[in-house]
Amino acid sequence: MSVTPPPAERVPVFRFSTDDFSGRESLTAWREIFGRTVCSLDIDPVMPERFRSEATVCQLLDLGVLKGSTSGARFTHSKELIVDDDLSFMTGPMPEWTASMLNRNPVLGPGDGCLMNNAEVGSMTLPADTRFITFRVPAAAIAPLVPDLGAVVARRVPAESQALRLLVRYLEILQDTSALATPQLRHAVATHVYDLLALALGATHEAAEIANGRGLRASRLQAILAEIKARFTDPRFSPVHVAKLIGVSARYVQDLLHHTDMSFTERVMELRLQKARAMLTGASHRHLKIIDIAYECGFGDLSYFNRAFRRRYGDTPSGVRMQTLSGDVSQPDHERYMSTPQSRAAGERASRDR
Repeated sequence: MSVTPPPAERVPVFRFSTDDFSGRESLTAWREIFGRTVCSLDIDPVMPERFRSEATVCQLLDLGVLKGSTSGARFTHSKELIVDDDLSFMTGPMPEWTASMLNRNPVLGPGDGCLMNNAEVGSMTLPADTRFITFRVPAAAIAPLVPDLGAVVARRVPAESQALRLLVRYLEILQDTSALATPQLRHAVATHVYDLLALALGATHEAAEIANGRGLRASRLQAILAEIKARFTDPRFSPVHVAKLIGVSARYVQDLLHHTDMSFTERVMELRLQKARAMLTGASHRHLKIIDIAYECGFGDLSYFNRAFRRRYGDTPSGVRMQTLSGDVSQPDHERYMSTPQSRAAGERASRDR
């Protein structure tokens, strides 16, 4: 097991792997340390001699999130392992898997989800090698949001559920725990997860109204930002494309981004310029012509690229490349969309010039 210690108030991350243990001890140690101690589960592999598993765990207040992979196995929560009444929710790309609790035995497919109650005896079977994500939340956090919580335990939540898809995307984005440096942020994130889970399970009308304005809105914004970061180099990329991917209107995309003080155009522009500067100052791209770099970063017009680049960095692309060759240019921070108020203003002026 390895632990990433939290500098300042960063969320601690724990990593477990059967590779941490040697040979025949591997399965025994995994069952005791990870299965019983961490998850309160008995683990019975389909093929013990080939069993392998790994998991990354982080704790955000009362929300515990586990992302991992495993060989085929049956996971049993027996009476002797009941220690609380938390709720656990699992989902993943498993081709076919099953759950069992309260005389319910749903058969589940890829992307489906299932809620389990840790105060009840139950089991899950993942018959083949797969990845998965699961999290646990206090029952007291979800019970006020769902009309009859007991009725949705061990029931299939279909992969087609928009709330479930947003929940999974939100949890994936939150693997970057460096963005959760303060208790206020961690509280907000946990609340958003509770909201999305309630919506996926079937929230009350009042709770759904609150969740739509809180957790759903936040998760959609994170999904939009992730799509922008993944596709900004496509010269045809637009709010319409993002809207279709997320399942909302282009106007809604623009509205969400408006409240972040950066428009769609500004974010795309900044990411393209950052990538261009990284390529111009990187040794691995010195063989490329400036026009090739411009096109690769999503610019369709070289003169427009030159103008936008100069406004952002105070020099031409060729000038920055020359300074790099003489050793005078430092690498920028490519993880930020906009580094200074001045650069934001430059991006706005570049947008107007387009």
